[in-house]
Amino acid sequence: MNESRIPLDKATLNDLLKPFKEFGIEIDEIDAHSQYGTKALYSLKNHIEDVKYKNFVKIIDDILKEIRAISVPYEQGFRSELLNGDNYEIETLANFADWALSFKSDSPSMTLHTLSYDLDGKSGVFYVVKTFKILAQGYEMFNEMCRSKQSTQQFLNTVYTDVALTQLKGHIMMESVEVILRLNSGDELTNFRNRTREKFRNYTTDVYNSLMEAMEAMEGQNRSVWRCDPDEHIPKVTYDEVTRLLQGYIENKVDLDTDGSCRKTCGYYQNARSQGCFKSYAKFCGQQPKCSGNVYNCQSEDFDMTVCQSPSGSSRRYDYIHYENGRYLGESKKCERGTTNKVEIWHRWIVQNCRYCFCLCDEQGPKSDRYFNLREAIADVEENKVVTGLRFVKKNRVFHLQIQQANLMPHGVVDIKTVEWKPVDEYEITDANIVSGLDYHALNYSSRSIDLDNIMNPKDNSSVVTGIRFRVLGSHLNLMAQLTKFDFKTGRLLQPKVNSIWQSNDGKKREKINLDNLDVPTRTNDKSLPLSEHNQYLDFVNSGMDQDVAQTTLPFIDIQDVVSEPPAPLAGIGIYYKSNSGYGGFVAPKIITYNLAPQPQMSEIS
Repeated sequence: MNESRIPLDKATLNDLLKPFKEFGIEIDEIDAHSQYGTKALYSLKNHIEDVKYKNFVKIIDDILKEIRAISVPYEQGFRSELLNGDNYEIETLANFADWALSFKSDSPSMTLHTLSYDLDGKSGVFYVVKTFKILAQGYEMFNEMCRSKQSTQQFLNTVYTDVALTQLKGHIMMESVEVILRLNSGDELTNFRNRTREKFRNYTTDVYNSLMEAMEAMEGQNRSVWRCDPDEHIPKVTYDEVTRLLQGYIENKVDLDTDGSCRKTCGYYQNARSQGCFKSYAKFCGQQPKCSGNVYNCQSEDFDMTVCQSPSGSSRRYDYIHYENGRYLGESKKCERGTTNKVEIWHRWIVQNCRYCFCLCDEQGPKSDRYFNLREAIADVEENKVVTGLRFVKKNRVFHLQIQQANLMPHGVVDIKTVEWKPVDEYEITDANIVSGLDYHALNYSSRSIDLDNIMNPKDNSSVVTGIRFRVLGSHLNLMAQLTKFDFKTGRLLQPKVNSIWQSNDGKKREKINLDNLDVPTRTNDKSLPLSEHNQYLDFVNSGMDQDVAQTTLPFIDIQDVVSEPPAPLAGIGIYYKSNSGYGGFVAPKIITYNLAPQPQMSEIS
């Protein structure tokens, strides 16, 4: 080592390197929002086992190799030793500088050259665009969203950010070690600092312009984030239920008819009420809780039956029914209650067969959780907060769509340190001044539909979601989103009280998703997939008779957090239905991340 090249002391060296320390601080701020792309690439690579995709794996490996080759020496050597401390040895720095600028294959200089050629070389734009499009296809093909919690476009953007940041880290290292090796240049301090800053600014602009060409790969990519099924369905943790909305119920014809006769068929009672209990001491009606609501869609099975009633604390009425002809309703198993009831057809006045009807009971009560909050949930816009995530929660038997919020920052990002779930209104439906139809909606037989929509304004990229609410449109629960104008460059919401609108889909010609005769969704190990499209709807219904004695309300409610990593402002939100064949599935929220494709991704560091 030629010590004459480094005659200056640490104070002078620190003064020369001050601009790079300032750049390093700005890079640290950007770095807080990066590395999500790298993590997703590692995860994606680890979940590709089929050898026929080895070329795809190679693309990932090449990107990761180049990022590591710059990031490791930047973090472990340059940043920790030089930028964030004064306990370095000048000779050690000189050795580091020699290696960093060398032609060795593992040096930052050679890695930066390779990465720069990919971005700025003759085939650079084509290479980056093609690579990004291949990554997008693989991301969706291998269902990486379930693990990384990023929309496809967000994934490309985070990879893009990591690559761009790697370029910045590499160049700031190269420029700073060049300073170390040119301390004897004789340049005036001010001129040298200005030239270095100008050179750095021009370089970052070139890289930025080159990477902007790759953004065409992001345009049009999927921006939705939804939650895949967990490995294990856990009640009250991953899902919750609407209970006893429409539930299988056995009732004899004599107790459904106002004149107490058995002349009519079960099919006559499509909308009726239980009129009492004929000879309660001897009949099944005296051995089970009465349906105190309306009774719908009765049908008959002309056989005696054995009925296993559910334990008294259950929201179910029956575990199973076994007809004398061998037909089972529900899962054949030991009766948990320990006893079964023999229910037989009987005769009245010799000529009347008093058969039992299998009906649906619509009964509000303490065991029926059927309420949806109608109050709006608004982010703290006065603090410049926006919605970044959603989840269903059930509080006091009322389902709320809860919002996650965070402070909006410049260039379409949020402050991760401020992310929080905003508390819901934990009212009871029996509280004073709480009004059905105003504060909450109670599902019932004639009003049990929920609309499945994506709520956003595809023609407006100057607004983000700041609030959500349900309303009742006709007989349907209908989702609305509050969109607020903002300034992309500064990240400031623009007078939220003036520049906010409620967006919805008022479409009346909707396609219905049929959920008749399905099994309980947690009885399958297969993962649910989204089955709904925008402008559809479904009715909450009972589970299938044969599968479950019609005891369970379907679909279930997915209560997992629906958020992106990193958290991001939203251009829209949605409600969708996911399931697999033969099962009742789940209703769940989804988020639509803000469209970053047409916008500058990274401002010039100055």
